[in-house]
Amino acid sequence: FSVKVYVKLNENSPRILCVTNRLRNSELIDPVSQWRGPSGNILSENSSVKISPTGTLVLRHFTADQSGVYTCSLIYKLTAEEPAKKLVMKYFIYAYSDPNYYYEFTVQYHATPCNSIYNISFEKTLLQLLSKLVAELSCEVTLIKSECHHVKMQRAGLQNEIFFTFSVASLDQGKSNTPCQQSTCDTSERLSKARILIENFFKHQAEITRKSSDPLPEIYYIEGTLQMVWIDRCYPGYGMNPVSHPDCPDCC
Repeated sequence: FSVKVYVKLNENSPRILCVTNRLRNSELIDPVSQWRGPSGNILSENSSVKISPTGTLVLRHFTADQSGVYTCSLIYKLTAEEPAKKLVMKYFIYAYSDPNYYYEFTVQYHATPCNSIYNISFEKTLLQLLSKLVAELSCEVTLIKSECHHVKMQRAGLQNEIFFTFSVASLDQGKSNTPCQQSTCDTSERLSKARILIENFFKHQAEITRKSSDPLPEIYYIEGTLQMVWIDRCYPGYGMNPVSHPDCPDCC
């Protein structure tokens, strides 16, 4: 029978037994175990493989290319008189990492007519301001889409509105093809600070518009339209599949 095992990248695997729970509590006479790796080769002790005298396997500093099917065969007797029995166990060992994540924001602005060049100019300015806001946190702002629509208001007729969708992600992990293993790569604190800066930016925009006694400009932030969602993402070559991996549904 087969068992799925999940090993975090660059960490040690759990102790993988070459025995069933029933046999684990039994006396075995002359037990002989042998492990084979994904390529079918017989495993022996080295810097990345540890095998105990009782056949327990530990994979050290696990890497992606160590993933695959591991097979253990155990030959044993329960009594000295009976013939030897053979047990074969198959393990599917998967490398995983925790998901990286980013924030996705949507926001609406009152705009000039949708074909106006002023909207395009404003879009560039807004992205530059937001990018500068989070640059010191090693985060980047990326425009996902910008759409201008005619919106019918109850008492104000047709209005032009720009719907912006942009993401805020960590620079050091977002550009990498492999998970970062350094403690400095923990992006949650920096992304959280970036989120607060952006929320305060739009809050300040709303306050300026509300307190100003001057006529409203042609393009201005519509208070209360800022929305944010947290989106998990895996590194290239990894993915999440809670159906295939119910024991590790959030693993990449």
